[in-house]
Amino acid sequence: MSLEELRNYKRDWLTCEQVAPILGTDRANLHDQAVTDPAALGFPVVVIKSRVKIPRIPFIKFMTE
Repeated sequence: MSLEELRNYKRDWLTCEQVAPILGTDRANLHDQAVTDPAALGFPVVVIKSRVKIPRIPFIKFMTE
């Protein structure tokens, strides 16, 4: 999924699998970072047990600013 596709995406939340290619990283590495030190990512994440959710609009802002 590209950043342009994310702009038109209907859901409010993204997964590590969707975001990792845009960041040029592996899904597992992104997930591990979100769980261990989410502030270091630079964009907000919500961690619920082993699940990581990324709010779409703040992520797009992070990538375009």
